[in-house]
Amino acid sequence: MNLTDILAQAGGLQSIARELGLSEQQAKAGAEALLPAILGGMKKQAQAQPAGLQGLGGLLGQLGGGGLLEQVLSPQPTDPSQGKDVLGQIFGSKDVSRAVADRAATQSGLDSGVLRKMLPLLAMLVTGFMAKQAQGAGLSPQGGGLGGLSGLVGSLGGLFGNKSGSSGAGALGGLGAMLDMNGDGNALDDILRMVGKAKG
Repeated sequence: MNLTDILAQAGGLQSIARELGLSEQQAKAGAEALLPAILGGMKKQAQAQPAGLQGLGGLLGQLGGGGLLEQVLSPQPTDPSQGKDVLGQIFGSKDVSRAVADRAATQSGLDSGVLRKMLPLLAMLVTGFMAKQAQGAGLSPQGGGLGGLSGLVGSLGGLFGNKSGSSGAGALGGLGAMLDMNGDGNALDDILRMVGKAKG
């Protein structure tokens, strides 16, 4: 099961489809095209944190934690501002967000303007989901801070087919498997190079 399927089962893609006036199939196609870059950005954040996984867990909380997931799942219209904050953290600039959406448009067949609206909502879903997992509470809102991170490694390792069994001392473990589910994890690197060339 990949992250797109998990977000669909949680009701996230249906919520995005409703908000943007898309079919669920269109929302899924857009999510599949956008997720590699979002996960690539999250992976870079994890690698940049001095405390590794624990540092990433703290960052997820600062960005809004599990509440971000609930905001998108709510029947009320979602305020995308926190999603834009997440994108600013993982991408660094609006230029990168635009490039991500433009690239996803060629892959999904959806309009890049629609994908730009989808991007912050999807970033909120991913951040909220990961924060819930970091609390060791699955998708049920419970406290617990970062105490469940060891459980996160194991549970996500199982979900995303991490056959290593356990995380090495310097590895990202099961969370790493989640963050690299797009293959080589280089989607964002490619886009950053494109943006760099465009600026030059």
